[in-house]
Amino acid sequence: MEEAIRKADVLIEALPYIKKFHKKTIVIKYGGSILGDEKIRQAVLEDIVFLSFMGLRPVLVHGGGPNISERIRGSGKKTEFVDGMRVTDEETLKVVEEELQKLNDTIIREINDLGAKGISLNGKEQKIIQAEKKKAKIDLGMVGRVSQVNAEPILEELKEDNIVVVLPMARGADKKVYNVNADEAASGIASALKAEKLVVLTNVKGIMRNQDDANSFLSTLTVKEARELIEGKIVQQGMIPKVEACIEALGKGVKKTHMIDARIPHGLLLEIFTDHGIGTEIIK
Repeated sequence: MEEAIRKADVLIEALPYIKKFHKKTIVIKYGGSILGDEKIRQAVLEDIVFLSFMGLRPVLVHGGGPNISERIRGSGKKTEFVDGMRVTDEETLKVVEEELQKLNDTIIREINDLGAKGISLNGKEQKIIQAEKKKAKIDLGMVGRVSQVNAEPILEELKEDNIVVVLPMARGADKKVYNVNADEAASGIASALKAEKLVVLTNVKGIMRNQDDANSFLSTLTVKEARELIEGKIVQQGMIPKVEACIEALGKGVKKTHMIDARIPHGLLLEIFTDHGIGTEIIK
């Protein structure tokens, strides 16, 4: 009986959040090695399906870097990165899209197996993600910077209570196809949808002031504080585009952004439906 009461208490704690976020859009970015781990992926997708059945409108934007790198290595070709961006020639672009599509198909199948309806959307179609060639200190090839997002095809699916899963490819005004960083794509989509939240799933607890000190975890940051952490090189390497994506989204109408560890069981639900959450939230 006590266990049943405890479970009921958890549901009651979640009730204000369920009411608050009913029919609100939550954009979730998911990628990296945690996407390739079947056990973690299954748990994350269960949470996303739960959000959908609770009346929220989740949109999932995924990357696929490790899968792409592994395939390229297998072909004997070297992968080059500049400031975290993959240099992408025509041959690499083909591999990128093929690997992203395979992952997208897997995610859709697993969402459907959980009893929800997943809908695959390729960012390059229907002008969902429009991009222009990204400028860097060297030519990155077919790497794009998000210039505009057409939210209408996504909104149409959300009205039907479908879970939208977006593959982050883009098309430019020059008609060319571009590879777009998934963090940037998720930020652009969240902004276009005026999402309630942008949640970036990672394989770390959140943002730490000192990586060697567990007590230096930061549960809440303002945009100003987040920028200072980047400038002070506290936030480094792969975390930089994630934090920048959150800052960009907040500047374009997204209410709150979160970075959480996808390895924590039901981390997504704990962040959204509990009083304290588990990750780092970045707010205006």
